[in-house]
Amino acid sequence: MTTPKLIHGYEVVIGFETHTQLATQSKIFSRAPTAFGAEPNTQACAVDLALPGTLPVMNREAVACAIKLGLALGSTIAPESIFARKNYFYPDLPKGYQISQFEIPVVQGGEVSFFLGDEQKTVKLVRAHLEEDAGKSLHEDFIGQSGIDLNRAGTPLLEIVTEPDMRSSEEAVAYARELHKIVTWIGICDGNMQEGSFRCDANVSVRKPGQPLGTRREIKNLNSFKFMQQAIDYEIRWQIEQIEDGHAIQQATVLFNPDTGETRAMRTKEDAADYRYFPDPDLPPLRISEQWVQQERARMPELPRAMAARFVADYGLPAYDAATLTQSKAMAAYFEEAARASGQPKLVSNWIMGEVSRRVNAGEAAGIAAAPVSAALLAKLVARIADGTISNNAGKQVFEALWTGEGQDVDAVIEAKGLKQMNDSGALEKIIDEVIAANPDNVAQFKAGKDKAFNALVGQAMKASRGKANPQQVNDLLRARLAAATAAG
Repeated sequence: MTTPKLIHGYEVVIGFETHTQLATQSKIFSRAPTAFGAEPNTQACAVDLALPGTLPVMNREAVACAIKLGLALGSTIAPESIFARKNYFYPDLPKGYQISQFEIPVVQGGEVSFFLGDEQKTVKLVRAHLEEDAGKSLHEDFIGQSGIDLNRAGTPLLEIVTEPDMRSSEEAVAYARELHKIVTWIGICDGNMQEGSFRCDANVSVRKPGQPLGTRREIKNLNSFKFMQQAIDYEIRWQIEQIEDGHAIQQATVLFNPDTGETRAMRTKEDAADYRYFPDPDLPPLRISEQWVQQERARMPELPRAMAARFVADYGLPAYDAATLTQSKAMAAYFEEAARASGQPKLVSNWIMGEVSRRVNAGEAAGIAAAPVSAALLAKLVARIADGTISNNAGKQVFEALWTGEGQDVDAVIEAKGLKQMNDSGALEKIIDEVIAANPDNVAQFKAGKDKAFNALVGQAMKASRGKANPQQVNDLLRARLAAATAAG
C-alpha cells in the first residue's frame, strides 16, 4: 500500500456521496415524466406533491437499475430492503419529507477500482440506496425573488456512498470519473453533470497521521470534474489553515463558488438523528428475488473491468493500456475494430491513447465514434507502419491528411506525398557505403567504442535518403558494414 501523501504534515481523508439520476421514463413513485428542460412545474403530479389521498407506487425499472449497479460493483443486493421517510423542511421539498432508505439499503458493499497514473486504486463502498429527488429553488437576484420548480420532485436517484478511502483530490476525481464511466456504461444514468444527472458531494477532513478522523465538511453538488478538484484542494488548504491558527473545524455543508475558487459554508451539517427517519407506512418492503437478479445479470453488457482483463489476455496489452481503452464503450469498440483489422493491437493502442485521444479531447471531434479517422482507416495506417511501408513520423503526416480531409485513403496519401520508405537493400547499401567513405573520422570513433559516432552515421544515411530510408534497415546494414570493416582491420 502506498504511503499517503501529506500536505503540510496533514493527511487528507475524503469520502463521496454521489446522487445518480436513473434513466427511467417516469418518476420513482409516480407516472409523471422525468424529461429535462420542461417548463417549470409541468412535470409534478399529485403523488409527487403528496396531496391527500395519493399513494406512492414503486417504479420497477428504478429497482432494476439498482440491481445492475450492484452487479457491476460486486455488491450484495438485499433480498428485502426498507423505505423510510427522511424529515426536513425546505421550500423545494413539497412533502416535508423525502422517501429514501436508511437502515436496510438495496445495495450493500462493493468497490470501485481505477488507475491513478499507473497505480491501481480501490475505493470500498458502504451502500447505494434508492430515493426520490427534491424540487429546485430558483433565485432571481436581479429582481430579489425566488421561485420553486417541482419538476425534479420524485425523480429516481441512487445515492452511492463510499468509505473515507481517498487521500487526495486527484484520487477523488479519478474515483468519480470511474463511477461515472460505470453508470453510463451499464445504461442506468446518462451522466450529464450539467443537467444534474450525476451530482457528487465530497466529505473532506484532515488529520495528523495516526490520529482519529477529523471533523468533515461536505462540499455539495459538484457538477464538473474540474470544479471538483478545485473545490477539494481549496477546502483542504482552508481546513489546515484553520487548525494551524488554533480554530476547531465545525461540521458543515459548504458550496463551491467557481468564480472565486472558494468554498462557503451554507449550513451546519445534520446527523442522521436530525432527520428523524422512520419506515414509510405507505410503502411495503422492497423484495428482490434471486430470479430477478439473474435476469438482470443476463442483460448486463460486458463490464469495463472484465473487458480490460480480456484486452490484456487476448491482445497482450499492458493493464494501463487496457484500462484506458475501456474508458467508454465507443473507445473500446474503436480499438477492437482497428486491432483486429491490423493485427497490431499495441501499435493501435499507442495511436488511440496518443494522437486520436489528443484530438478528440481538444474538441476536434464529437467523441471517438465521430472521429474523421475511422477505426478501419487507423488499422490500415498502422499496418503500413508495421510492414515498413512508411515510418512512424510519416504515419503522422498521413494521419493529419486523413483527419483534415486532405485525403480519404491511406495508400493514396502515401503516394501523393511521396512518404514510402526506401526498403531496397541494394540502394541502401550504396548510400551506406558512400556515408562510410565520406565520414572516416566517425568510423574511427565507432571502432574506438563511441556510440555517438554510430548515431551520427545513421543520421547522415537518413539525410542522404531524404528521410525515406527504413531506420531499422539502415541500422542493421550499417552495423553489418562497420563490423565487416572492423574485422578486416
